[in-house]
Amino acid sequence: MSIQLNLLNEQQISSLVNLTSGLNREQITWLNGYFQGLLVSSGNVQPISNSSLVTVKKQLKILYGTHTGRSKIIAGNLDERLSSLGIQVESIALDEYKTRQLASETNVVFIVSTHGEGEPPAMAEDFYGFITGKRSPELPNLNYSVVALGDKSYKFFCKTGIDIDLALTKSGAKSILPVLTLDVDYEDEVESWINQFSNVFSETSANLSQSTFVTNNSGLNVNYSRKNPFLATVLDKVKITGRDSDKEVYHIELSLAGSGITYEPGDSVGILANNPPALVESILIQSQIDGAGIVTLKQGVFSIKEALTDHLEITVVNRDVIRKFQEKAGNGKLQEIIEDEEQLDRYLYGHDFLDLLEEFPCELSASDLTDILRIFPPRLYSISSSQDAVGDEVHLTVSTVRYSHNGRQHAGACSSYLADRIDLDSKVAVFIEKNPAFKLPENGQTPVILIGAGTGVAPYRAFLQHREANNLKGKTWLFFGERRFQSDFLYQSEWQKLLKDGYLEKIDVAFSRDQEEKLYVQHRLIDQQKEVFAWLNQGANIYLCGDMKQMARDVQKTLLQIFETEGGMSEELALEHLKKLKKEKRFQTDVY
Repeated sequence: MSIQLNLLNEQQISSLVNLTSGLNREQITWLNGYFQGLLVSSGNVQPISNSSLVTVKKQLKILYGTHTGRSKIIAGNLDERLSSLGIQVESIALDEYKTRQLASETNVVFIVSTHGEGEPPAMAEDFYGFITGKRSPELPNLNYSVVALGDKSYKFFCKTGIDIDLALTKSGAKSILPVLTLDVDYEDEVESWINQFSNVFSETSANLSQSTFVTNNSGLNVNYSRKNPFLATVLDKVKITGRDSDKEVYHIELSLAGSGITYEPGDSVGILANNPPALVESILIQSQIDGAGIVTLKQGVFSIKEALTDHLEITVVNRDVIRKFQEKAGNGKLQEIIEDEEQLDRYLYGHDFLDLLEEFPCELSASDLTDILRIFPPRLYSISSSQDAVGDEVHLTVSTVRYSHNGRQHAGACSSYLADRIDLDSKVAVFIEKNPAFKLPENGQTPVILIGAGTGVAPYRAFLQHREANNLKGKTWLFFGERRFQSDFLYQSEWQKLLKDGYLEKIDVAFSRDQEEKLYVQHRLIDQQKEVFAWLNQGANIYLCGDMKQMARDVQKTLLQIFETEGGMSEELALEHLKKLKKEKRFQTDVY
């Protein structure tokens, strides 16, 4: 080891030698990442490779499929890391990749999310059908890894990535690392995986015995994220549903002043909330656990009360939580529920962790709770403002979740936090989640059809604010649905002003409870099907935001019906036409 003595004193040199003596390669790699992190945190520092010392021996392609943009972000992080090691990397979206090239590839990483109930994201549909279908080629020369994103709240967790991994194995491809399955709280796992993959893949790829660092003296740019949120100040909070409404919707405005955070219409804001205090207390009482007991999470050391309040998910349960609970409880009735898919689906709907404790009592310790419960994930809300219009602010539209179940009032964690536990001047931990798959067309004159129900109208407020701020008066048509005109017409006065000023050309509304027969946005689409089809033929983009299970499915069925009726298409051609619109990014969805 060669050390410049003028940089370290004798004691530091001795400590460094003691620290590094006998370390294996994995430990040295970890320390390297640790010291790079320290260096970056001390200033705006970027590692660069000395090109004269690096010999590139490998190339890698990263193919990603995403709905919200997370897979693309992970692909970018992996690309950046491997490129810094002298590896030639190319990142390509799966809908832009020519599948026939796969047979000639040598090294590929697939990063893909699972959407809804086990479905691939739109940009991965064709590749998924290809690799899992009859035309999938033999791939004996391919080395690959799969990173699968998902949410354990859903039945088919990470199904798209897992299916791709199985198909690649069946084709004779060789796995570099086992498939990585990621739940919603994935940042630490991704960072660890990128380190591990970079270590394995670059082992013979580059000579990294020497490297240098350069410092950008312009200062450190803070990257606000899930792990490092910005504390935004509440500027305004207004209930925008009427007194007679059976819904409770709030418009909330947050200050981003001093953060440097930027966003675009279509992006989401992530909120790091806390759990309802009454629910935390009830869980501690029911489990007979002292709230002062100390537990260790990956975020740090906390009292179990603090952990339940700020760091663990307790307002909903998923399959993984129920399975882990049953391992502790050993309850025969709960085991029957787990083994019956229909019963399990019913149980997952509306139950929280206190329901589990009350219905299937068992003795648990504080550490048992941390083993069973998953980390409290941030909640994402579609941004309802344009930065071109509001500057250093971000607006959101939140429907408060409240319902009665098992004789007890339940509440959504984040929505009740925003409704009940914050007020003007409160601080809220936030970050921006980019959504490249839900964006206005680059050409401001492109007609747009916006379809939303309830708070699904939020991103359209952002779209239209953006158009107004940039004086874009192209054809814009809004379809909006809610329960009642008098109490639930969200942002009614704003839509009326936009209509008057020409930034919104048409609006069609459906209020389901204002007449005996329920009326939804898809019915309004049928009413206007000739003109809707004409707009699409004129190059319009169509957007859909709202509930995935009902509203979004019904609207897509209606669009297929319109294609068949107005376009004279068969059922098969209508499906192909809808797929074509998705592939061209002329049909974009933001559903939840």
